[in-house]
Amino acid sequence: MRNIRATARARAAAGAALLTAVLVVTGCGADGTATSSDAKRDLGAAEAPARGAADGSSGSEQAAAPKAPAQQHVIRTASLTVEVADVTKAVATARRVTAGADGRVENESTERIDDSHVASHLVLRVPQERYDTVLTELAGTGKLLGRKADAKDVTEQVVDVESRIATQRASVARVRALMQRAEKLADVVTLEGELSRRQSDLEALLAQQSSLKDRTSMATITLQLTEKQKQAPAPAEEGRPGFGDALSGGWNALVGVVTWIGIILAALAPWLAVALIAFALWHRLIRPRRAARKPHASPAPPEAPRNAAGAPVAPEPAAAPRTGE
Repeated sequence: MRNIRATARARAAAGAALLTAVLVVTGCGADGTATSSDAKRDLGAAEAPARGAADGSSGSEQAAAPKAPAQQHVIRTASLTVEVADVTKAVATARRVTAGADGRVENESTERIDDSHVASHLVLRVPQERYDTVLTELAGTGKLLGRKADAKDVTEQVVDVESRIATQRASVARVRALMQRAEKLADVVTLEGELSRRQSDLEALLAQQSSLKDRTSMATITLQLTEKQKQAPAPAEEGRPGFGDALSGGWNALVGVVTWIGIILAALAPWLAVALIAFALWHRLIRPRRAARKPHASPAPPEAPRNAAGAPVAPEPAAAPRTGE
């Protein structure tokens, strides 16, 4: 019985608010001196009873019926670092697992660090109900090096956005109803500006709701795949050289020495040519002139005879020639 009375009161208040709005718009069309500020005040007066009636009816309904529990909305994210034997095959496996879970690959980048090491970075989006299964399969593709998971409850934010969207839609509908009944140009311009502002706010709320819906319905998994770096093979131990190795080494040494001698001679060839030309000029021109300038030396006197002790000995007198008897 109380509920019926509360509903009747709410309907009566809503009817009175609508009647007041119609009277206000009619008065604005008849009176030529009304301004845009009057239209704003009329809009506020028309919305206040409607909000009060809506609040009263919602309050009575909430008192009559128990409040249903809100659905939980959670944003899930995870990051995995896995060491695999072959990055190319592991990337193909990650794509297959994601597609099997009705997910998608949002971003992928693969780079070769060196000749024997490849790494790949993937961002995967999978449904919330397949989040744990996909995470387990991706971690089993190789050796798990790191894992990090995060869950953020945004239920209150989602409910708040939905409530604000409902209120904003009702506000836009009320402004449109007043525009249909407005007759004065100033009132129409004022109501159009108000409608544009409220529609812009509504679109921003709808975009926020869409983003929350995507983040709460699809989990994000960041997968880092890397290969194990291969160790360089150890150098083989050197054994005793054989005859062939000795012969080859000697020949290589001989060729090297001959090559260096040829290089040195080629480098000295210009200097040797200049030296040879200088020697030829000296031998042909300068040497004969120097020899002609030297005085002729007198012959040295014969050395006096010496005895066995080294003392000089007087020469024997020449014998007189014999005359004939």
